[in-house]
Amino acid sequence: MTINSVPATAHAAASDAERESNIPYYALLLFTFILLLAPQQIFPVLAPLRIAMLSIVLLVTAHAGSRLSRGASILFYPPGVIIALTLTAWAVITIPMSMWPGGSLALLTEQYFKTIIVFLLLASVINTRERLHGMCLALALMAIPLAITAIRNLLSGVTMVGGERIIGYDAPLAENPNDMALLMNLFLPLTIGLFLSARSRMRKIAFGALVALMVTAIFATFSRAGFLTLAITFCCYFFLLRNRPERYLAPILLVVVIVALPFLPGDYLGRIGTITDIDSDVTNSAQIRLRDYIAAVNLAIDNPLTGTGIGTNMLAMNEARGETWTLIHNVYLTFAVELGVPGVTLFIMLLIASIRSTQSMLLRTKGKAGLFDLYCLAEGLKVSLIAFSVAALFHPVAYHFYFYYIAGLAMALTQINVSTAPPQQSTAVRSRH
Repeated sequence: MTINSVPATAHAAASDAERESNIPYYALLLFTFILLLAPQQIFPVLAPLRIAMLSIVLLVTAHAGSRLSRGASILFYPPGVIIALTLTAWAVITIPMSMWPGGSLALLTEQYFKTIIVFLLLASVINTRERLHGMCLALALMAIPLAITAIRNLLSGVTMVGGERIIGYDAPLAENPNDMALLMNLFLPLTIGLFLSARSRMRKIAFGALVALMVTAIFATFSRAGFLTLAITFCCYFFLLRNRPERYLAPILLVVVIVALPFLPGDYLGRIGTITDIDSDVTNSAQIRLRDYIAAVNLAIDNPLTGTGIGTNMLAMNEARGETWTLIHNVYLTFAVELGVPGVTLFIMLLIASIRSTQSMLLRTKGKAGLFDLYCLAEGLKVSLIAFSVAALFHPVAYHFYFYYIAGLAMALTQINVSTAPPQQSTAVRSRH
């Protein structure tokens, strides 16, 4: 698919979407709710029911039934989707060469296939501006209990073993404080997009308060990667808003952060300071990560084609550096070690394709009356992807949902129709781009 074919494809897809059932969309929202907030942890009676798996089955069945009943293709295939499928195929192809084929197969079937399926469904199901707005709003609202939990745990002293860092929310994607910070950083630009496009004063206040809540939660995690990723988001919006009416927001946020710094726990600034002074980290985690990065680079050089096999970086690292049973905290190095140069190249291509998809929507909506909401959400997705490209240097989340949720929404932008605009949108909005 070329870029020139995108508008026609989007128009045809949007026309087809008007006749599509809403059940797959609601099933996707349900799965997202279960994934992020883990109600089975609050209500143990739900745990044996495997509600996450049931929601995926409902989602896949409803989506496939809706599309097939109209003779439409089950999946949408923008370039990024094709790249993701190629990356998945390469992971399967390399299993026979893996240092632990059984472990590679287990990771694929128990984790990565699920991630890719949800990525594909996001790209296909979110095919209207209303669904995009609804999903971004849902992600922002679901961040509220996560953020409140992080802040409450900091204030009440609920910490991990050792007492240095808070425990996050009781869900797989947010229990670790670094993972909590990553989620907040990925959802923050989407919330800023909702804030910028909000028409009423009350909505702006509500989304502004949510932005402040997310930023506070990121600080509460004491995550160095979270701090750096937040700084990238700030710099992106400082640049993007420089010639827009909202340009006053960035300096205000900077002043608020500076004023708030003295009120942060004393050891917070010390921990952040280890970003530039690794030797000052008394926990030795920064020094260990650096040594692991060097060992991972050497492993990637030794296995440049097929790598050591998906899901095997911990075993490979144990052989290279001694047994510590820790993962590589770097997405790019994880792909390079486990899937070789082809694997990391395909992942970078997927990241670039996702960013290009957001840029295409920005070009299609810039300066057009009635499309400012789409512009802001596409901008938020782009910033989120840029933020992840930095966060990926510090997180062991190559096959998890974090990136693929944002990338799936970015792929979905390609099929959203922008040829019509609601008549009530004022012409004054045009100048806000």
